[in-house]
Amino acid sequence: MAITERTVHSRWAGGLRADVRAGGHDLVVDEPESVGGTNAGPQPTELLLAAIASCFTLAVAWSAGKRGIELSDLDVAATGRYDGPRFTSFRVTVKAATPPGTDLDALVAAARRVCYVTRTLEGSPGIEIVVE
Repeated sequence: MAITERTVHSRWAGGLRADVRAGGHDLVVDEPESVGGTNAGPQPTELLLAAIASCFTLAVAWSAGKRGIELSDLDVAATGRYDGPRFTSFRVTVKAATPPGTDLDALVAAARRVCYVTRTLEGSPGIEIVVE
């Protein structure tokens, strides 16, 4: 499998706001008013949690589809535990209505293998910061 890259751009829009362009979509990222932002969008840490929750949701749905299992009411929550200026752990909670005899735990195990975001975080990738 060839190594590929994906890039997302962010521009400072004043205050504590950033305007982000990702996959052809525009996003606003901001901080709450209580810390000096204008609350015009989610915080960066909330976007990280959103990436976890949404990727795992799609991974469970994909795993179910591959097995011909129809899910309903699939809901995934991602919770991060703060310790100072970083998350020390994440908890992913999966709920879904499944047909009788369906093992949701097996679907979740399959989803763990295909969720890019949680697999990336479990592997602690390096971060290279380049100044141009």
